[in-house]
Amino acid sequence: MFEIEIDRDACDGIFACLARDGRFVEDDDGLATIDPDAAGVVRVERTDERVVAVLEGDAESDDDATLAAQACPPGAISVREVDA
Repeated sequence: MFEIEIDRDACDGIFACLARDGRFVEDDDGLATIDPDAAGVVRVERTDERVVAVLEGDAESDDDATLAAQACPPGAISVREVDA
C-alpha cells in the first residue's frame, strides 16, 4: 500500500497533477484532492491542511502518482509507502 498526501496550504490550484493522474480531482475550494471512488483508493482523509489517501499497490510501480507529485510546481504532493 502507499499514501498520497496533498498539503492544502501549499497547493495553488495549478492542477498539473490532474493531467497526470486521473485520481486527482478539484475540490469545492478549488484545490487538488483525491477521488475516493477512483480505482485502487482504499480511503481518503481530509482536513483543512491536508488530504491523505491510502491506495492499493506500491508507490514505486505507480507511475501516475509519482508523475503527479513531480509535476506539482509548489511541491504540495508527496507519495510514500505505508504498512498495510
